[in-house]
Amino acid sequence: MSQWSQVQQLEIKFLEQVDQFYDDNFPMEIRHLLAQWIESQDWEAASNNEAMATILLQNLLIQVDEQLDRVSQEKNLLLIHNLKRIRKLLQGKYHGNPMHIAVIISNCLREERRILAAASMPVQGPLEKSLQNSVVSERQRNVEHKVSAIKNSAQMTDQDVKYLEDLQEEFDFRYKTIQSLEQSDKNSALIKQEMLALQAMLNTLDYKRKEVLSKIGRVIHEIDMLMSNMLTEELLDWKRRQQIACIGGPLHGGLDQLQNCFTLLAESLFQVRRQLEKLDELLTRLTYDGDPIPVQRPQLLEKVNFLLYNLFRNSFVVERQPCMPTHPQRPMVLKTLIQFTVKLRLLIKLPELNYQIRVKATIDNNRRFVLCGTHVKAMNMDESANGSLSVEFRHLQPKEMKSSAGSKGNEGPHMVTEELHSISFETQVCLYGLTINLETSSLPVVMISNVSQLPNAWASIIWYNLSTNDPQNLSFFNNPPAATLSQLLEVLSWQFSSYVGRGLNSEQLNMLAEKLMGQQVSYNDYQLSWAKFCKEHLPGKSFTFWVWLEAILDLIKKHILPLWIDGYIMGFVSKEKERILLKDKIPGTFLLRFSESNLGGITFTWVDQLENGDVTFHSVEPYNKGRLSALPFADILRDYKVIMADNVPENPLKYLYPDIPKDKAFGKHYSCQPNEVSKPSDGGGKGYVPSVFIPVSKILNDSTDPHSPSDLLPMSPSVYAVLREHLSPTVIETAVCCKLFHS
Repeated sequence: MSQWSQVQQLEIKFLEQVDQFYDDNFPMEIRHLLAQWIESQDWEAASNNEAMATILLQNLLIQVDEQLDRVSQEKNLLLIHNLKRIRKLLQGKYHGNPMHIAVIISNCLREERRILAAASMPVQGPLEKSLQNSVVSERQRNVEHKVSAIKNSAQMTDQDVKYLEDLQEEFDFRYKTIQSLEQSDKNSALIKQEMLALQAMLNTLDYKRKEVLSKIGRVIHEIDMLMSNMLTEELLDWKRRQQIACIGGPLHGGLDQLQNCFTLLAESLFQVRRQLEKLDELLTRLTYDGDPIPVQRPQLLEKVNFLLYNLFRNSFVVERQPCMPTHPQRPMVLKTLIQFTVKLRLLIKLPELNYQIRVKATIDNNRRFVLCGTHVKAMNMDESANGSLSVEFRHLQPKEMKSSAGSKGNEGPHMVTEELHSISFETQVCLYGLTINLETSSLPVVMISNVSQLPNAWASIIWYNLSTNDPQNLSFFNNPPAATLSQLLEVLSWQFSSYVGRGLNSEQLNMLAEKLMGQQVSYNDYQLSWAKFCKEHLPGKSFTFWVWLEAILDLIKKHILPLWIDGYIMGFVSKEKERILLKDKIPGTFLLRFSESNLGGITFTWVDQLENGDVTFHSVEPYNKGRLSALPFADILRDYKVIMADNVPENPLKYLYPDIPKDKAFGKHYSCQPNEVSKPSDGGGKGYVPSVFIPVSKILNDSTDPHSPSDLLPMSPSVYAVLREHLSPTVIETAVCCKLFHS
């Protein structure tokens, strides 16, 4: 089943998460129509290879053209229109930057895998539960309800101001009519009666002025209370969810809802401002002793301007944190002289602001780094799918300044990966005579000058965003606080779900807890130090816990990803627990685990039974990326042989723990079937015939200690085929293995 087919079968809450990251940058229609083709391409490799990305973009457009031909024959007018629009959009947006669409599609596929992993592992950790609190959802609904009520109140007040304006015009007309009469006429009883009526109108005007001012005051107060309490909390919650999502946590939504609330409040405040301006016009035409307008209007206007200032200031947010396109799963780690992207949004969406706001990007204030590239851009509504007012910087790159002596400062592999910096953004809004200066900053970033620093830099980003809600504590690592072990384990599971498509279960997390603690404990409330996580070597090892874990992530990503996603790699299990699991199983039952002594190594252990009935265990020397680059791990499991003391080779791997037949588990991942051998004419450039590698180990009957696998044995398929034709399998394998161990 394709990945997209699995996505479509998810529950609605997960489908809503999928919907959040498909927009005009990569429309969902294309994802749906070209699902199998898209999943068969290596978009991640293309995101770092411009030539490959160019070819993939061309092929993508060809695929869209083929779909256009198909739907044209079906005369599906709506789909034809959409596909033509999408093709034009893709051609125009990515023709000059094909690597950008490769990054986008790679990210979308990765996010799908992460959601599928979350759906298959419904157990939530403490961090995720805190982010999905029902109280938060209830507050969101209350905010939206109150914003709508405020908008209605402001509109109703508009009608009151209009009524007041009409009443004053009638009063002006009747008053001027009386004023135009001759003095003799003014003494008539009819005129006196009219003067009484005018007095009554003036009383009504005074009452209505006070009433309108009171209603305006209530609207302003409601906006003030909403902004000070619930809306501020909503924005802080969104920023916290963004922090957690940046380190692999659940996708964060809600920004569109916040934009709707901010925009409606801004519209209401500007509407109130116009109402106060209208009252000022009425004041210039008529005033009297005790008139409430000159007393109350200045205070109300000052409060409105203050609220507008605060609303705009809080609405300027970093929608997508700084990230290098070459490392989309490691945001906030920036390499000097390498471009990164960052996206800003103004949550107040007013057409009058389109292309009027220019944003300037800077870095820190210590003059150690500067930003190269286009660092001033205008916000617009054209680049976002929902028409929000945003700007994306795509060509910024940090550069470290030279010291005054002319030599470089800390440029080089020794650059401190616990030193935090901040990307700042500033702009100015000028609207309806109001000028507001806006500033915001990214979450703290770590600068590196060599890719080898990236793992430790990413550890710093994880620790910071896990441990603090403060978005700008650049001195955090002067005295880094401890983290709750239960929360850290949850974040570590996210590293696997976001980076390699499958998170960790409770048993795997227990093993990591023991690895960190050195003993089995209840880790719900245990506090773990930063040094224990990333600075101190594991007992008896020459590397830290994080370096060990990062090497495993890299191994999975590059060499055993399909097997990991299928859930067939137990991975994190101690040697002691391994024996407990296998001891009562059928001989030939095996499991796969990551090496605890070798960085980036994976091994397998199987259970066997001696003639006297005793149980014995065998583990091979861990396979690392060097060996796995030569032969796929699934093929190693299929072809693996051991030679006992009598030189009879056999494959000891029968069942994947607990009882899954090996071929059933790994068959679909074999590069070819075991009996598929090539003829001499099939391959081999320059006159050579292709070779086959067979992994072989030798185990002596008088020892239960495992021996290391020997080097892989090359044999041409044609020679192997001839041997099979004339000799029995036992004779062949005995000859092969004897040649291997005696050559």
